Amino acid sequence: MEEAPQGRRVFLNHLDSYCGRSIGEYLSTCVVGATLESPEEEEEGDENYSVVPTTTGEIYEIVGTLSKPESANPAFAKETYAVSSREALLSHLLECEIVLYNITEDRNQIEEATWAVSALHKEIENFTKQKLFILISTIMTWANTKPIDPENPEASFNEEDFRKRRSHPDFMDHINAEKHVVKLGKTNKKKLSTYVVASGHQYGAEEGLFHYFFKMCWFGETPAIPVFGDGKNIIPTIHIRDLAIVLQNVAEHRPDFQYVLAVDASMHTLRELIKCISKNIGPGKIEKVPIENAFLSKELTQTQLDMLFVNLRMESLYLKENFNINWVAETGLIENIAQVILEYKQARGLLEQIVAKEPKRVERQLEGEGEDLVEEEEEEEGENVEAAKELLDAIKENMQQNKGCLGDEYLIKIMKDKLMSMPCRNQGYVLDGFPETYEQAMDLFKVEDDEAEEGDEEPVGKMPKFNQIIIPEFIFSLIASDEFLINRIIKLPESEVAGTHYTEDEFLQILKRFRKINTDDVTVLNYFDELEIHPQFIDIAVYEDSENRLTVSKIIKEIGEPRNYGLTDEEKEALERQAAEERLVKETQEKAEQERKEDKERKERKERWEEWNKQQEEVKKQEEELLEAQSVPLRNYLMKNVMPTLMQGINECCRIRPDDPVNFLAEYLFKNSPDIDWNKR
Repeated sequence: MEEAPQGRRVFLNHLDSYCGRSIGEYLSTCVVGATLESPEEEEEGDENYSVVPTTTGEIYEIVGTLSKPESANPAFAKETYAVSSREALLSHLLECEIVLYNITEDRNQIEEATWAVSALHKEIENFTKQKLFILISTIMTWANTKPIDPENPEASFNEEDFRKRRSHPDFMDHINAEKHVVKLGKTNKKKLSTYVVASGHQYGAEEGLFHYFFKMCWFGETPAIPVFGDGKNIIPTIHIRDLAIVLQNVAEHRPDFQYVLAVDASMHTLRELIKCISKNIGPGKIEKVPIENAFLSKELTQTQLDMLFVNLRMESLYLKENFNINWVAETGLIENIAQVILEYKQARGLLEQIVAKEPKRVERQLEGEGEDLVEEEEEEEGENVEAAKELLDAIKENMQQNKGCLGDEYLIKIMKDKLMSMPCRNQGYVLDGFPETYEQAMDLFKVEDDEAEEGDEEPVGKMPKFNQIIIPEFIFSLIASDEFLINRIIKLPESEVAGTHYTEDEFLQILKRFRKINTDDVTVLNYFDELEIHPQFIDIAVYEDSENRLTVSKIIKEIGEPRNYGLTDEEKEALERQAAEERLVKETQEKAEQERKEDKERKERKERWEEWNKQQEEVKKQEEELLEAQSVPLRNYLMKNVMPTLMQGINECCRIRPDDPVNFLAEYLFKNSPDIDWNKR
């Protein structure tokens, strides 16, 4: 292989996706060219898989796009681009020595990746140094490949068979993109070198494809985790960090071969994978579910189901023979499940959640549970059935001897089994009122000979080892005076007291026993003190809160907010869509209500206007009638006294036609006025 010049600026699409974020975070910590040096022994105990720089050089600069404009810029990214045009995107690609395009998560990126490699190829003559284009594809482009040797079903595919690969029907666009990338890399390798990395199904951190099963196990709402079909299909996998390491090696070694299978060494079936997840984080059981029922799940897409049903035996010869890989999980998910679960909880913020509840005696909670637990063991196919029956009989006899309660021997055994269960180990637990004594605490948390493991602590002094897996992280002691507690009980409604231990006589007995136990020289709190897990005391009388809400707030303040399961991107999008739809409905309703009000106001204005016009017409009519009535005497007067003489004068004026008709008419009216007697004058 020809050693290529080292580049430091890396373009990666969708930096905010599961795959993009994991690859970007890893590469941003890598020294350029680190894998080209001779492998050295890594220090043990490196749980974070961070790269120890083996050369004094530059760190990769990560730039790229986001899948969602509203996503926050990742801390590891040097720059992120909100690309408005292909020309702008090309200018950013030309600034980078290495271009990574991931098409395993968003099939809409296939067209952009194909365009990107074509656009770079057109600019090939302008390159001053070699550029590298790596397409991150999927082993689903092999899904329909015929067996290498039909007579040997255990024969595995490797990179040398890549020309024989046949894609799953729904991944034809992926295989076409692969072929296009390989083709363009053959024209001028010194200027533009192209590679395809076909990734196995990714897991680790947020878990990718297998998140559906991790989440179901975490919530613990189902007694068994589903396995679709017979579960015998083999699924090629790779830890997401190992995929990033493969990409680092391809970028730095730049091998002669263009097609790389990024798969770990495991050959696990779907059933084996789900059983392992269920056993280590869930109920421990699995159940076969018809394949057609898988399509009823709203949380699994068609693409995800296609990936779960793939059946391929694959191994990568090139990774072993040509690269310097310090594997995170070379042997696969099952062998590394403990570390995978730790990563899963850290990535999802699923650390143990402990919240105090209202005090009640743990013995009462466990009455009858011993029977249930043993019956569950009895249901296991052929496993310890006789021992389970013996234990069940012994528990029944013990409860009869103790008036329906369990003795310490069986109570502690059942409690320890509960604490060692996956829900308690993963999600956390609350022990409320138990253990009550120093001896009970020692018996509950001590390490049995067959349970001793590395990491179990042995405190200073004569204290025995304690089981670090189940030891509590926080201890709270709620304190109050007898008077306060008795007054609180007295104030309880009769409906709440009925059927409980809060009757006057029984409560006083319980309180007396509690005071006696906790005034001994050695108490349960002393046990935890000696283990350096110091109790925190909370005086509940200070808060005057009958439901202990303020007490819980105080506890949360001490240990932090509860850390529960976060929403997936799909769930967030669903909630955002629901909120948008509700907002749209609300806006539509508000708009309709506003239009209704405006329409009502328009009608009211129109009615008022019509009423006002009607009133105006009536007033006008009344005025006219009044004027008409007032004008009658005047008309009569004029007709009797003025009009006869006036008409005669007008007729005479018309006959004579004087030069000044107005003056003539005036003289005529004056001379012929009936009120003037000209003879007397």
